[in-house]
Amino acid sequence: MPVARLVAAPSPLAAAVRRAPSATRLAFAPLPVRALSAPVRVASDDRAGAPASGLEPDEAARRAVADRAARKQSERRTYLVAAVMSSLGITSMAAASVYYRFAWQMEVPPSQTRMYHYQFLRCKIKNSFFCSGVLHQGGEIPVTEMFGTFALSVGAAVGMEFWARWAHRALWHASLWHMHKSHHRPRDGPFELNDVFAIVNAVPAMSLLAYGFFNCGLVPGLCFGAGLGITLFGMAYMFVHDGLVHRRFPVGPIANVPYFRRVAAAHQIHHMDKFDGVPYGLFLGPKELEEVGGNEELEKEIKRRIKRKENLDAIQ
Repeated sequence: MPVARLVAAPSPLAAAVRRAPSATRLAFAPLPVRALSAPVRVASDDRAGAPASGLEPDEAARRAVADRAARKQSERRTYLVAAVMSSLGITSMAAASVYYRFAWQMEVPPSQTRMYHYQFLRCKIKNSFFCSGVLHQGGEIPVTEMFGTFALSVGAAVGMEFWARWAHRALWHASLWHMHKSHHRPRDGPFELNDVFAIVNAVPAMSLLAYGFFNCGLVPGLCFGAGLGITLFGMAYMFVHDGLVHRRFPVGPIANVPYFRRVAAAHQIHHMDKFDGVPYGLFLGPKELEEVGGNEELEKEIKRRIKRKENLDAIQ
């Protein structure tokens, strides 16, 4: 009968179900053995105790970072020794020269002591600011000369900031860029070609100090003060610029002074070249940025530097 034949006919779905288990066994049974055997053979062929080949680049990278950190630490130590020795030497020579310059002028023979007492009383009675000096038992104190020396030392220190700003823009980033560019490139070693400018500025300072030290009078006193002011500015520039900004040596608590922190951030923006190189000065750098509308960027850089210092302190 047709119905019987229809029921007895084989179903395609049933045949597919019957074939499925055998297809599954043929597809997946051999794979686990082959997948596990390859790493075991590779591991057994390696040298005993040696890391796998995938870790070797990481080890080389860590070693390169460690070597670079050690080299930088050695460079910072070398520059720190040079900075401390030069600072102590210059400070001691400046203090000794200031003391002896005026001490030698105040030395008088004992036989003239009575005459100097008389001149001192006459100068005191006149109460004149323009007296050549105030006298004491040991000799004459050149008040006008001393005032001119110390006043010009302050004026020269402040004036050096404006000279450095002009020279930085008109010379170092122009005709002398072939020397100054070493300061804007990664440094290889404790020193760079740009350090020559510190020696160049030291020549007139030492010349003025020598002339004022070995000569007496108002003009030599003014020259002595000018040389002293240039020297003081150079020392401050070294500690703030080289130590605080570029971290060529540690500066200790100077990094925590709020205004010096702004100075460091402003000079870092100069190296970013975001405002056509502004600021070109150092200690008045924040003021220069304010004039070109860079206050917002200055505040961002200050926050970045504070966060980086906190991270370094946490690591150490």
